[in-house]
Amino acid sequence: MRSLNWESRWTRLPEGAALPARVDYSLLRADAVAADIRKICEEALTHRFYSVCVGGGWVRLAREMLSGTGVKVCAVVGFPLGATATRAKAFEASAALDDGAAEIDMVLPIGKLIDGDAEAVERDISAVVQAVQGGALVKVILETSLLSDDRKREGCRIAEAAGADFVQTSTGYGLSGATEADIRLLRETVSPAMGIKASGGIRTRQAAEALLAAGAGRIGTSTLLIQ
Repeated sequence: MRSLNWESRWTRLPEGAALPARVDYSLLRADAVAADIRKICEEALTHRFYSVCVGGGWVRLAREMLSGTGVKVCAVVGFPLGATATRAKAFEASAALDDGAAEIDMVLPIGKLIDGDAEAVERDISAVVQAVQGGALVKVILETSLLSDDRKREGCRIAEAAGADFVQTSTGYGLSGATEADIRLLRETVSPAMGIKASGGIRTRQAAEALLAAGAGRIGTSTLLIQ
């Protein structure tokens, strides 16, 4: 059961809120080391980003650096392929929560969505939602560059039915990243209560602001969007 109401959970920021307050600042490279994690935490604090997004193995370090600052820690689950066993995703999400993650960005099983196996996709997402039991917000990564528009819509509907809080465009490792057209499609498909996160290939402030204008409520990027 969700423990927070929607007004406090995602995009309900004041009109004209600064872009950094909408940014999940990400470091998901395989070669990231502890010094890199410390650096992005320091940058997130300096620029007052909404969160830092890291692999599960770095959640504890990020939490130690950010505890009490207001900057949240987000952990990825089933990243980047989405093909991990459902029970493994649930365990990964639970472990991230225990280590201090306030948000989970999970990759749904992309191949099963393409196959049209809606029941398997919903079970997968539901398992992660249930694993965190309202203790963390759950965002579902669709990897939109691999999906037809019909599959994007279906993925959105499944994610919302499964109890997720956001749908998200990309891992950043797909064929392409966020587009304004995809953000509009996702926004038209989900209810007003559902959040939209634009991620993948967002490297300029102008691009981020265009995606927010299209309907995104959160921006995922590894670039300092402060210019």
